[in-house]
Amino acid sequence: MSGTIVSHRLRNLTAADRVRIEEITRAVGLFREDEIPVALEVFDEATRAGSASGPYQLLGAEVEGSLSGWICWGPTPCTLGTYDLYWLAVDPALHGAGIGTALVGEMERRLAGVARLIVVETAGRLDFAATRAFYEARGYSATATIPDFYAPGDDQVVFVKRVGE
Repeated sequence: MSGTIVSHRLRNLTAADRVRIEEITRAVGLFREDEIPVALEVFDEATRAGSASGPYQLLGAEVEGSLSGWICWGPTPCTLGTYDLYWLAVDPALHGAGIGTALVGEMERRLAGVARLIVVETAGRLDFAATRAFYEARGYSATATIPDFYAPGDDQVVFVKRVGE
């Protein structure tokens, strides 16, 4: 599917989407086994708190009636106008089909007039090169690298995008 843009529909996520969220997040193949429960914990908190009142916001993308990707973001505690993009995962069969771009674009649209910075923290491993290129192509700048952050040899790369200026 790489490079072929597909028709999709963005929608809010509910607790009923949890199994598919786990399937997609695992299928990406980049997250360690101990990271999957963290993604689900954040998802659970967001669905419990509701779409507007909690610390996390969720959005999903459907292709042909099937949930194909998801994004989670929220305000960064103790900051003014800084938001973290916590999770983004798209079914690998649809990588390059515009799903991730649509999810990030809608997050940015919803944060217009509210956020001044969006921060993304990702891995510096070679298998995350496409992830880093994805964010760079969407206007995010790598502003910091913390060596061995996630594990020995697994740096954290921090991307930032200024919005609303």
